[in-house]
Amino acid sequence: MAIRVGLLDRIRKPNAKPKPKPKPAAESAPKPKPKPKPAAKAGARKRTSKPRPRPRPRARKPPPPVLQRRTLGSTLARAAVMAAAIVCMAAFAVALAKVTLVPSPSSDALIHTNLRPGASIRAYLDQPALRDTVKQIGGNVLLGVPFGILLPVLFPHARGLLRVIVLTALVMVMIEATQGALVEGRAFDIDDVILNTAGALLGYLLLGRPLGSALHPHRDHWWRRRKT
Repeated sequence: MAIRVGLLDRIRKPNAKPKPKPKPAAESAPKPKPKPKPAAKAGARKRTSKPRPRPRPRARKPPPPVLQRRTLGSTLARAAVMAAAIVCMAAFAVALAKVTLVPSPSSDALIHTNLRPGASIRAYLDQPALRDTVKQIGGNVLLGVPFGILLPVLFPHARGLLRVIVLTALVMVMIEATQGALVEGRAFDIDDVILNTAGALLGYLLLGRPLGSALHPHRDHWWRRRKT
């Protein structure tokens, strides 16, 4: 009877599905949820991989005709002043050579070398005639005035009070040394160098500095230059 009941059950339930196997505990456990990303701070910029495009330089507009005329006029005026300064420098060089390097045999017995500053100036001031005093002191001062005027105009790198003084003193020392060594009737005098340098200082303050700044306006002093 038992065999018959089993056969009957198989006949009655031919399409019965097998029971599913239980899943392991690792697969049945729920997956952990991903952590939320922290919110960006207010005002923080997002980083982008693409570089920002550089702004294109603006095209410069040509200057108006009035400005072009002014620029042309200033260029011509500058060229005229430079040409006049060159002519004056040449004439001054000839006059300086004639005054300082021409022999004077008649005054050979009256001259002597002076290396003490102020000795010859005191001798000039002690002369009885005021005319002789003015001639000696004023002549040496006027001899150095063109240096102070022409150096800043012709040579922009020579602009500056200290440079004008140093260059004038060096030139005058060379002239005085040449007088004492090679020219008859002439002698080296340190007071002449001092008076010539004072004249160059006077010429620079009166005309050399304004003219040099007008002709070379973009030339700054060494203490105002910025290091690049």
